[in-house]
Amino acid sequence: MSAMRKLPDSHPTGRLRPPSYAIAGLAGTSFKHAHLPAILAEGTRDGFFEVHAENYMGAGGPPHHALEQIRRDYPLSLHGVAMSIGGPQPLDRNHLERFRALAERYEPAVVSEHLAWSTHETTYFNDLLPLPYTEATLSRVSEHVDEVQQAIRRPILLENPSTYVVFRESAMSEMDFIRGIVQRTGCGLLLDLNNVFVSATNHGYSALDYLSDFPMEHVGEIHLAGHAEQVDDEGDRLLIDSHDGPVADAVWKLFEIVVSRSGPIPTLVEWDSNIPDWPVLKAEAGAAQQILDRHATPVTSGKVHARR
Repeated sequence: MSAMRKLPDSHPTGRLRPPSYAIAGLAGTSFKHAHLPAILAEGTRDGFFEVHAENYMGAGGPPHHALEQIRRDYPLSLHGVAMSIGGPQPLDRNHLERFRALAERYEPAVVSEHLAWSTHETTYFNDLLPLPYTEATLSRVSEHVDEVQQAIRRPILLENPSTYVVFRESAMSEMDFIRGIVQRTGCGLLLDLNNVFVSATNHGYSALDYLSDFPMEHVGEIHLAGHAEQVDDEGDRLLIDSHDGPVADAVWKLFEIVVSRSGPIPTLVEWDSNIPDWPVLKAEAGAAQQILDRHATPVTSGKVHARR
């Protein structure tokens, strides 16, 4: 699809504007700097890459040099992990400004964050923590989503959480909570199928029932990832959203079901620790692409296919 490319033009910051690429129907992977030589040596232009925003909040240096090389040839998904949208305190203005600057600099096809919190007063927790589903929390999260969207001047996708505890004070279901945020803010959703499977297993409900009620019309991206299996203090099965291995068979099955119902939504394979060599991660994305392609609508005259 090299015909889809357009020459960069002027950017408001004075930099060259990154190329504009379609992302519909594509599978992608997390971008890891160790894979850059292998990616560049391949010379292919399939899929897209996702990066965690917080890894690129410095002004320059090797991280940005690597990301600029990737962004020349691929669509980019910018994924925030530390905005603490669900937190009880105001958003960190400096963090939000750095996030905004990244979105402006790289013009990603997709921008997303988590339905979670990770800060309390001056303390930052290196985790994505769950929140109670109450009207007060719904109002606060919606205000924070609005603030992010106003700063970057575009809708974000909000990711469903993986959870290990539930709150007695919750007054609504997770699905009603998510629908409420979408209705109040106009944001989109990032459907993480590994999170669905992890939470359903940990809390003893049906992942398929959860997905049947999920507002798929608002989903702009899907995440797939691996998880770890442990046991809790009572000896019951406990899944951890670890992103340290291949996508589990059960998650692949959920993915096939979702795509067969909703069509080929852009899909990202996350792998953030115990990172394998590039061919292994590429093969995971290739497996996702095969499923997306099986359920793609044939291209009609006048429409541009998303693959390049």
